[in-house]
Amino acid sequence: MTESVVLTVTRHFEASPERVFDAWLDPGQVGEFLFATPTGRRVCVDVDARVGGEFRIDEQRGEMIAEHFGTYLEIDRPRRLVFAFGTHREHAPTRVTIEIVARGAGCELTLTHEMSPEWADYADRTRAGWTMILGTLARVVTR
Repeated sequence: MTESVVLTVTRHFEASPERVFDAWLDPGQVGEFLFATPTGRRVCVDVDARVGGEFRIDEQRGEMIAEHFGTYLEIDRPRRLVFAFGTHREHAPTRVTIEIVARGAGCELTLTHEMSPEWADYADRTRAGWTMILGTLARVVTR
């Protein structure tokens, strides 16, 4: 198998496209929802929100540090955000695309995660992770 694994998760938000989009680039809000687990503790949130800029989010999970890092490839506020994303420095990064469309008083976000075939066994777990992340984001942007 040489084709990419493509996962898509869509969610409606009761917040404006601008508010939802901006949360992805604001270090304070990113630290609350992106790669956050209920029992983890943030140890690093760095965001250089520009095309070519990088982000790093580390969380203490028990005895280990879970590292998440990436590079912003496209920033088109409030419609589209694309970033390369990784959790292991020895592997090529994956690609995450976020598209936001206004819907009534809120918006709809579609997240597409393109991964190399080597990650196919993690597809269901990855989809569940993004679904949880978007659920947490919904709480962050509506309070």
